[in-house]
Amino acid sequence: MNAPGEPFVPGGWRELLRIAGPLVVSMASFTLMQFVDRVFLAHYGAAAFQAALPAGTLSFTLISFFHALAGYAGAFAAQYHGAGNPVGGARATAQGLWLTLASAPLMWALIPAGRWGMAVAGHPPEVLGEENIYFTILMVGGVIVTLNGALSGFFNGRGDTRAVMRATVVGNAVNLALDYAMIFGRWGFPRLGIAGAAWATIAGGATTALFLAWRYVGISTQAEYGPRLFGQFDAVLFRRLLRFGTPAALHLAMDSGSFAVFVLLTGRLGGVPLAASNMAFSINNIAFQPLLALNMAASILVGQYQGRRRYDIAERAGWTALKAGWLYMGFMGLTFVLFPGAYIGLFGNVGGDLPREALLRTARPLMGMMAVWGMFDAVNMVLLGALRGAGDTHFAMIYSTITAWLFWIPGEIALAVWLSRRSASGPLPDWMGGGITPLWGWLTVYVIVLSVGFWGRFRSGRWKHIRLIEPAPIPRPPRTGAEAPMMAE
Repeated sequence: MNAPGEPFVPGGWRELLRIAGPLVVSMASFTLMQFVDRVFLAHYGAAAFQAALPAGTLSFTLISFFHALAGYAGAFAAQYHGAGNPVGGARATAQGLWLTLASAPLMWALIPAGRWGMAVAGHPPEVLGEENIYFTILMVGGVIVTLNGALSGFFNGRGDTRAVMRATVVGNAVNLALDYAMIFGRWGFPRLGIAGAAWATIAGGATTALFLAWRYVGISTQAEYGPRLFGQFDAVLFRRLLRFGTPAALHLAMDSGSFAVFVLLTGRLGGVPLAASNMAFSINNIAFQPLLALNMAASILVGQYQGRRRYDIAERAGWTALKAGWLYMGFMGLTFVLFPGAYIGLFGNVGGDLPREALLRTARPLMGMMAVWGMFDAVNMVLLGALRGAGDTHFAMIYSTITAWLFWIPGEIALAVWLSRRSASGPLPDWMGGGITPLWGWLTVYVIVLSVGFWGRFRSGRWKHIRLIEPAPIPRPPRTGAEAPMMAE
């Protein structure tokens, strides 16, 4: 396996960095947008800041199934591209777009259920009111998230991650500017608070979608692909996408759902523990978004080499991506341990309503746990991407669901009940951070347990026998136009 600067080796560092580099930029701009969004809300008011994470998490949970299902067309695009069949990739993307269209009314129908879920979570009335506003607007625009998933998969599968990077950076810049304008009422915009943050998110996502759609239509209408290929419905391929994409979508939905339950549980602990947890999770998003880039890079490379039946190179690419994840998370973990005050200080004192010293005292042990679980979560994120690229979606769904809903969440609920009873008899010890520290401790144990399964599955090599795309190449018209190059040998 080659190190940076050494001659090119398929599945090695140079190839990984070529694919992952633009994805890291995309994720970094997205992370910056989300982080600044919450910093703005922290300076706007405590209720808006406390509402953003639970409502945003719940909205993504309800959207995630449709987003992952449509986005799984990207795994098909990667394998078709690896097999030298770009037509198949465009056909798969078209099925993802049809799924996006069908998902819109289903997402909107889930809005009442989401509002009910937040109502029974027991959050303070002022926080609940802000949650309902943020959640409802994000759900209305949820179809844009699904659309971007399908379109991004087309370019990522071809290895053209720069196209996604450019579209994402522009969209996030629009989001960031509108955040400032619409939250605080600048540049002639009304002062909308958390509603402004939600509408800015939708506007930024729509900008990204327009850029990607314009380029996708241009590429998939070239003579090489055939006229109007970008919108053709293919019943056989559609069913195949449902067969492999549904487990991936269920996995993401169940995983997001378990996290949403955890966030809603923490919302019952009160002002300082909830704010400290939200701050730590916001910081966590800064660190872990590049892992998502490595997740996608592993999926792309494993998918492409799986499509070419080069399983040895596919495996090498997965392990290379994991080593990159460990190097990155090791560095970030050190900053969490050494400089927690610098991270927490970015949020001020949450609109002047919560004392900074209490926030830092509560958040410090959470930052330490993030440093510990980060190395294990690198295994989860990177190897999950590798398994998805190979089409091994059923294992990921079953194993993640069992560990989350039969191990992690029951433990969190039991802890929450015990903490409630313990606090009724007197103040909790300082080391518990108002109850948030034990809950995060069990989350750390869950991340470690999860990593054991994904490590073992990828190491077993069973994913090499999965056939995501049809074994025989589909006849394609003679090459007459430009095509994204294959990964270099």
